[in-house]
Amino acid sequence: MLLKTFGWSFAITAIGLVAAAFYGGWTAFGIVAILAVLEISLSFDNAVVNAGILKKMSAFWQKIFLTVGVLIAVFGMRLVFPVVIVAISAKIGPIDAVDLALNDKDKYQQLVTDAHPSIAAFGGMFLLMIFLDFIFEDRDIQWLRWIERPLAKLGKVDMLSVCIALIVLLISSFTFAVHAHQHGGGHADKAQTVLISGIAGLITYMVVGGLSGYFEDRLEEEEERTHEEEEEAERTGKKKPAVVLAGQAAFFMFLYLEVLDASFSFDGVIGAFAITNDIVLMALGLGIGAMYVRSLTVYLVRQGTLDDYVYLEHGAHYAIGALAVILLVTIQYQINEVITGLVGVVLIGWSFWSSVRRNNALAAAEGKGTTSDEKAEVSSGV
Repeated sequence: MLLKTFGWSFAITAIGLVAAAFYGGWTAFGIVAILAVLEISLSFDNAVVNAGILKKMSAFWQKIFLTVGVLIAVFGMRLVFPVVIVAISAKIGPIDAVDLALNDKDKYQQLVTDAHPSIAAFGGMFLLMIFLDFIFEDRDIQWLRWIERPLAKLGKVDMLSVCIALIVLLISSFTFAVHAHQHGGGHADKAQTVLISGIAGLITYMVVGGLSGYFEDRLEEEEERTHEEEEEAERTGKKKPAVVLAGQAAFFMFLYLEVLDASFSFDGVIGAFAITNDIVLMALGLGIGAMYVRSLTVYLVRQGTLDDYVYLEHGAHYAIGALAVILLVTIQYQINEVITGLVGVVLIGWSFWSSVRRNNALAAAEGKGTTSDEKAEVSSGV
């Protein structure tokens, strides 16, 4: 099971490290290995969230996620995305941007750094909306009840998450403008870019998330109707053709996963420049890490880990919220990538430990013959 799920990741790791050694010797080998570990540590929470979505999809779409999705993740976000950033920010053609990446790495890194505020605003707003929509939803199982219960009540107010996200964006762009003015001025256009990029992130979330949610609801309705029609077909002896809607629903959920992965990868791509400005090594290292995140997502789905450890999804979403805040803060302040990675690992580790405690408490309660109401109290959260 482990080899079947992670086989491609192991193969890509071997190929990537060998390619790095041929490209730049043992130094390049070490850099690629470090970048792979960086990507895995920064994106572990991504795997948990992805697993919650992927488990609703068929085996076919899980394979698409591992094949086509990987191509998008590795070549799109880890190789093409930094080049596109430079092309847009420097107002040059893609070919010239590639030439910069290969032949003038210092200038290339500087252009990507200059584009960071708009990248952070887009990704930060997208991730913030994911966190807010999760935390404002009323759930049967709550992890940190003292936080989640009152927020679930507040979540009944329509469009509250959008309002809060816009307020956060306005504060971020305003403080960035003030900070830029105090340190030399002439950056009003960048503050405006931050605002526009953040709004673009919000719109992207609402469009892609809204479409995937719409088709998911339609899929559930269609499955119920199909089940009834199948029962009717069994009685009458007629066969009903398979519905196409499942494909539409799965496609938009796949699209949602890809946008989500793109937002998660922002910090990894930017953080990679702290280690190297060589685009080839960056693509190899981050690409290897992206493969492991993909494989880990499928592993979590097939093992039913999210069903056994029910607070993992909560911990991952808290990590998303923390990452969103970190991205928005990095619009004007630098934060070490180690801190970014540790925040996610600590939150997910804490949620895993809480899940284990919950499972042990439920097992003990079942052994003592505890009532169902008491069991529900144990299982609902901390």
